Amino acid sequence: MADKHLSTQFDSELTSVSSQVMELGGLVESQIRRAIYALSQFSVEVANEVSANEARVNAMEVEIDRDLSSIIGRRQPTARDLRLLIAISKTTANLERVGDEAEKIARMVRSIIQSGSPRSLPSLELRVAADLASGLLNKALDAFARLDVNAAVAILKEDNLIDAEFDGFVRKLITYMMEDPRMISPSLDLLFLAKAIERIGDHAKNIAEFIIYVVKGEDVRHTPMEKIESVVK
Repeated sequence: MADKHLSTQFDSELTSVSSQVMELGGLVESQIRRAIYALSQFSVEVANEVSANEARVNAMEVEIDRDLSSIIGRRQPTARDLRLLIAISKTTANLERVGDEAEKIARMVRSIIQSGSPRSLPSLELRVAADLASGLLNKALDAFARLDVNAAVAILKEDNLIDAEFDGFVRKLITYMMEDPRMISPSLDLLFLAKAIERIGDHAKNIAEFIIYVVKGEDVRHTPMEKIESVVK
């Protein structure tokens, strides 16, 4: 009876910390959307809002880490429970870094606006890539909540689309800079924005890899897709 009671408490603690991660994920997704809105509307106000919310993202990461340390210290979990707690910790760290990328986008938007850079640069393609990255993060969080390994594999494959968008955007920016040297500075700003968006996709991919680690007990980082698919089967 006592063992069952402890197990129920442990499950409750796991549910609580998992809910905190989902809350952090929702905040970070909002940060991405607002940062891209700031870019599309050239809004300093919205960019400032994103930067102001960065402190909240950081505080939530610290709180989750503190709760995880407490759970591990008191419960001393093993096997899948321990893998889940490790994956939650790593997912939290990746979400905080996504928040950093959103804040970076906001800072770059302010820089572009303050420099008076022309709006004729191809920012539309950036918004397309940002929507892909934000959508991928949303899928990763949903898959993590369900520990869905098949969805995780699909996310790993979809990350390639964001990489392709980034490569195409870089080629377009190079063309702009070659045709008009005045475009070099604003183009470099957009290049940094594009890299931040690509990194968001990378963090979503990392979260997908943690899902496979929890469920299958295999670390699939830096692993060819063929081997990952064989692990999941």
